[in-house]
Amino acid sequence: MKRISSIAVVLVLCAASLADNAQKAPASADRLGLTCAQILAISSANWVAKFAKEKNAAADATVRAIAAYGTCYDARSTHLASALGAKRKGPSAAARKEFANFDQALKDFTVLALAAVSPPADSVKTAYAALYEKQFRYEFYQAFEPKPAQSTSPSKTKPAPAATAAQKDTLPSQPPPAEAVTEADPITKAKNHFGELLGVLPDDKIHEVHAAFGKIFASRPVDGETKLAVYRYAIFVLEPPSAQPFSPPPF
Repeated sequence: MKRISSIAVVLVLCAASLADNAQKAPASADRLGLTCAQILAISSANWVAKFAKEKNAAADATVRAIAAYGTCYDARSTHLASALGAKRKGPSAAARKEFANFDQALKDFTVLALAAVSPPADSVKTAYAALYEKQFRYEFYQAFEPKPAQSTSPSKTKPAPAATAAQKDTLPSQPPPAEAVTEADPITKAKNHFGELLGVLPDDKIHEVHAAFGKIFASRPVDGETKLAVYRYAIFVLEPPSAQPFSPPPF
């Protein structure tokens, strides 16, 4: 319980710090003289490496780099939300409330999972979890952006002629690739691996963490892409530091 409280405090303080830093972003020394747009054009891993090199690998360099990246990520999400609201294109109040419940469920799961893993999550893992969780807010608002109009001009590419009945009789049947038959789809693979990681937790934590995870999907309906992202995020939170990452970072 003490560990859970400690992680919760770290996450809350991190969020408060990022919100405060967002207001002071232009003067932030931890942006290395770059704009947020320039920072977000770099992957989070490359940004952390660049920051560590600039700061001579200071002890707190990784956490500071993650915080700077997170500040810019939050600022971009907030700017998008404001722009959509100004154009009356954003989500309804009901949709925002639904997402807020989803977001809180994610955060609750994260606190419990980081406290349950062994070894306990350190400040770097906790900071990365807080950073990667931000993907869902940005993607929520991104879904409301107006889609570019599709061209109505006819295609200049002529379709291939259809095979005649005689040709169809002589064409060999094409069996599906072997990997399509034997390899599970990405969501099934993610579910299975999540279950494996859940199974190595202490017995008294398995039910608690699993119940918290279930509340994420109970909070709002999600499409397949978001569902996969949630499973990959949960796997990252539960993965031991020595493990080969199940999937690359979301950004």
